[in-house]
Amino acid sequence: MNYKQAIIQSMDFLAKDKKTIFIGYNVKFGSQVYGTLKNVPKKQILETPCAENLMTGLAIGMALKEYKPVLIFERHDFMLNAADAIINHLSKIQELSKGQFNPKIIIRAIIGADKPFYPGIQHIQDFTDMFKNYCSFPVVRLNNVIDIIPNYKDAYRVNYPVMFIEERGMYENS
Repeated sequence: MNYKQAIIQSMDFLAKDKKTIFIGYNVKFGSQVYGTLKNVPKKQILETPCAENLMTGLAIGMALKEYKPVLIFERHDFMLNAADAIINHLSKIQELSKGQFNPKIIIRAIIGADKPFYPGIQHIQDFTDMFKNYCSFPVVRLNNVIDIIPNYKDAYRVNYPVMFIEERGMYENS
């Protein structure tokens, strides 16, 4: 099994739960996150405009209503627009609410690839360290194919947010 196949299998596993909603742009139409959501039922996919802070707020609200959002950012670069909601709200809501709320969200954060063509610096930046430093929840880089499926299954079972860092360049190179 290669990297992309492991991601697809993980998304298929998450989609078995009808309360799981996949949120982002280019998730229902276009590439469907580079083909990784190809088997997910369309009714579980929520296409949004390019409004990353809004997407994150939507995911938080849905998680508070017992949905299980999978929030997808095709590029790290655009996560800076969502950093306020991720760092100041999602990461702190359990503490701010004195444990009353702890939204369970899985974030897929994809680092862009520089091949087959160079898309420019704004599409290949990596903010993993920033999120690791400022988030109270796990930020896990998926470097090894054998770790992908177990990590997504573990994230499904826990009751707190988890961010996974995927590498777009590994989708075809593994």
